[in-house]
Amino acid sequence: MLAMILCKPLHRQLVVLSLLAFTWVGAKAVTEIKPERDEQVIETLPTARLFNRSAAVRPAVISPAASAPVSAPSPAAAEALAQAQAWVGEARQSGDTRFWGRAQAVLSPWWDKPDAPPALMVMQATVQQGRHEFTAAYTTLKAALKRDRGNAQAWLTLASLERLSGRYKESLLACEAVALARQLWYAKVCSLETESLQGQTAQTPRDFQTLLNAASAPAQVAWVASLLAESEERAGRDASAAKAYQRSLKADADLYTALAYSDLLLRTRQPQAALKALADLPETDAVLIRRAHALRLSGQASWKAIVTELHERDAALRRRGDDVSLHSREAGLIALWLDDLPRAALALAQQNLKLQKEPIDWWLALQSAHAARDDKAIAELQAGIAAIGLNDQRLQALPLRGKP
Repeated sequence: MLAMILCKPLHRQLVVLSLLAFTWVGAKAVTEIKPERDEQVIETLPTARLFNRSAAVRPAVISPAASAPVSAPSPAAAEALAQAQAWVGEARQSGDTRFWGRAQAVLSPWWDKPDAPPALMVMQATVQQGRHEFTAAYTTLKAALKRDRGNAQAWLTLASLERLSGRYKESLLACEAVALARQLWYAKVCSLETESLQGQTAQTPRDFQTLLNAASAPAQVAWVASLLAESEERAGRDASAAKAYQRSLKADADLYTALAYSDLLLRTRQPQAALKALADLPETDAVLIRRAHALRLSGQASWKAIVTELHERDAALRRRGDDVSLHSREAGLIALWLDDLPRAALALAQQNLKLQKEPIDWWLALQSAHAARDDKAIAELQAGIAAIGLNDQRLQALPLRGKP
């Protein structure tokens, strides 16, 4: 079992900023309810149940002055941007999906408007990305860059989307555009992350260390340290990766890195340490999946109650009419790790690969194919990994087909 790598870090790519959502803007139908008396309770909102299906996604956030805008935004637009950024930050740390809606609500006067300030278009793309609406986010970013070619934030976010899709050549081109926008430190981090996905060199750890030495804020240290940790994991250096994760969490802890670190501990069969790393995290699906897996590995029967909770959440999503295909990664992990249904996990993993192609996505599909003893699927997946140029020792070190 591979250390689960979550959606690629977009939130540490420059100072930490984040968005999550509360209100679901654009619902199909709304039924008006008029209370009969002042004290009547219309609805009780859960405080710990409407969580993002996947782990936090770290958005690429440069400083507001990083990109010279085509024109100065109006006071209203500037205030909306600041408010949306605040909701994003809350969302990333809490895992509560309701904050994504709040961010969209703030941006609603400019949402999908072709004349919206580019900075607000980039923020819209961040919200869309957080909801796994990757195609929509890509379209929004392209529209923003058409109006402001020098927007470093837009290029950095685009580079992350290209990496997530397994388009490393295109990601590097976007990183180069960040450099042209005179954000050289960020451009180097962007390029190094992309290059490390395609294979390690002896210089790679030193290059990350050079960038760490040049970091000027705790959030920057945390971001680069987490990228170094992921790079070291792909290179098969788990001890070094663990130290880098710990350094990142010490500099500026965030949900994404805490989950990635717990994944390393799970993969290296340290379930008690993983439970400790997960202990204080918000109960998102991603957290609960890993907590149940750690409990199961450590022989504690309480993992079964968590699985029941996860299935209840899935049923609630379906009753609400949510697009559950956007959460195939999490559903696949549940099927593989907790339900012991490798064929179902493989089908979900293959569906997920149509949406995103990060290392975890390939691992989930390969691991499921091995467990299902599906030689054809294994061969097709290996060909797909080779085609995009991903180099990850964890994928090469999978157990023999059919072995635990």
